[in-house]
Amino acid sequence: MATQESSIKEFILGPGLQVIPFVMFLVIYIIAVLGNTILVLTIRANSSLHTPMYFLLMNLSLLDLCYSSVIAPRAAVSFLTVVKVISYRGCATQFFFFGLFVNTETFILTAMAYDRYTAICNPLLYPTTMSMPVCIQLVVGSYLCGSVNAMVQTGLTFTLRFCGSEIDHFFCDVPPLLTLSCTDTYINQMVMFALSGIIIVSTALIILVSYVYIISAVLQTRSAAGRYKTFSTCTSHIVAVSLFYGTVSFMYAQPSSLSFPDQSKVVSVFYTLVIPMLNPFIYSLRNKDVKEALRRTIGCIMVLK
Repeated sequence: MATQESSIKEFILGPGLQVIPFVMFLVIYIIAVLGNTILVLTIRANSSLHTPMYFLLMNLSLLDLCYSSVIAPRAAVSFLTVVKVISYRGCATQFFFFGLFVNTETFILTAMAYDRYTAICNPLLYPTTMSMPVCIQLVVGSYLCGSVNAMVQTGLTFTLRFCGSEIDHFFCDVPPLLTLSCTDTYINQMVMFALSGIIIVSTALIILVSYVYIISAVLQTRSAAGRYKTFSTCTSHIVAVSLFYGTVSFMYAQPSSLSFPDQSKVVSVFYTLVIPMLNPFIYSLRNKDVKEALRRTIGCIMVLK
């Protein structure tokens, strides 16, 4: 690591002054922060939402806040400067925490699918299967698994020897950093592809199996209203999972020879900023309990004013 720091002390994030991307990033980030903060406060303030499903949703919103905050403020500031310098250690730090939060979100989404499976398919066992200690263990386990992958990726990437310093991206990510290396990156690419593939495939499989059982249980419900009510609690999660897994798979679960830098940048904007912005709306607009809790919270705020 010392050799790397003596040869490359800082990186440059893309070309010069860019006003339009700055405005776009700033607006999306502000909406993401407000939306996720309001959702977290609403869940905390309303006792009717103190259930495993909303506990996991609150942690999902906190993760969206964290990983968008790792990227957006630094990127927005760099768009207003001619030379977009980020230190070597700053790049490594951003790289690690982004990997931590994104990987953790993958496991939290999986835990949310398991929660819905248990609630719908095993309702009598739900209070014990998804007790608060179990929920806390699921969240802690998600962070532990996310941190392991983040440490492996960070360690492998920042032990490379870099011959260039200009990153063709708006943040420090694996693919653009690998292109700057003047040493063989085959092992790095294979480890990234393998770990990302294992995480994405295994968690997606758990989610898929959970929803096969959920759909089977829903179809056995005789009442049409009952089927709609039961499945409506899952639609928001299905939409969020589809958006997240689709973009992350495009970025990390394919060989580098099949990736395209310009397309990768667009996809990166989507999962680093747009998805964290959309998630609060996805989970609140189609959720009657959240909408009612939001009305009560806003009503209390207005009364206090």
